[in-house]
Amino acid sequence: MSEISPQIVLEQLNKTVSSRIQRSLDAIYQICIEQQERGLSEFSYSTIARLGKGRGVPAAQSIRNKTGEPYRTLIASFVNTSGKSEKPKATTSKSKRYAWIDELKDPVVKLQANILYSQKIAAEKLVKEIVPIDQVIEIFDGDSSASTTTKLTNLERDALEHLISSEFLRRQRLEIGPNGSILTVDEQETFFPVATIDAIKKALQYL
Repeated sequence: MSEISPQIVLEQLNKTVSSRIQRSLDAIYQICIEQQERGLSEFSYSTIARLGKGRGVPAAQSIRNKTGEPYRTLIASFVNTSGKSEKPKATTSKSKRYAWIDELKDPVVKLQANILYSQKIAAEKLVKEIVPIDQVIEIFDGDSSASTTTKLTNLERDALEHLISSEFLRRQRLEIGPNGSILTVDEQETFFPVATIDAIKKALQYL
């Protein structure tokens, strides 16, 4: 399945929100386009809010809030597009378990589901790449240019925090299960495997 372009995402979102939110979405879209034109893939909420200050872009906290979901959806479309252009994937096919996403008829719902699926895959990849807590991940000898650090970017940190937030769990009808897993509320099926919560918390604490 091809990636949904940010322009299509913007058009779909603008059909479902008020004129005030439309203006904010248009401003965010413009800022993200400018980032792409600079050759940058930094789309953290704080960066977008800072660049768009005085241009109609909401504050970073407003983007993170419950009412900021349209903003997050639009920004996520740029993140996904940027990721595709920088690191082409060998395949974009979904597992049989998530094939139902491609069958959704409502374009906005389908868009949201695809973004969540992308976030899930990205989170699983991050979890696999987490540096063990007993390994030295930062060296500093007084010269900042000589330090070697493995750290999450603001965008990666925002994504991980969102995945374990009560808002995300409630909206996706998920709940925390035994041993750090995440289950579906209705079917009690495993959505994220055992130790996912622990791994994400370690990543946020040590990276």
